[in-house]
Amino acid sequence: MDEYKQVVLIRTDLGMSTGKKCAQACHASVSSSNKVRQTQRAVWKSWINSGQKKIILKAKSLEELEKIHRKLEQAKISNVLINDAGLTQLDPGTTTALGIGPAQSSEIDKITGDLKLL
Repeated sequence: MDEYKQVVLIRTDLGMSTGKKCAQACHASVSSSNKVRQTQRAVWKSWINSGQKKIILKAKSLEELEKIHRKLEQAKISNVLINDAGLTQLDPGTTTALGIGPAQSSEIDKITGDLKLL
């Protein structure tokens, strides 16, 4: 049986501080996890019970993030785009992150396997 993981992509072109990147990654992780919990409970439970593996990767631009989002949608892999509220460093609505899964590691890797770790 394949293992499950969650991947979070963070845009690196926005000049976000380390703390801001961490907050956006948390938004993406929680939102994506909640979506899977509601729509694929068995997958979510397997991920929870196996240590909640997470990988944080770099996205160089909005275009790269949107391209990956489209591929995930085509592959029917659960994901959530994160748009900032604009209360601190960014304009309201700025897309900052993409939460993916939890889903089967091998399926996510087909789409994100060539990206670099944050």
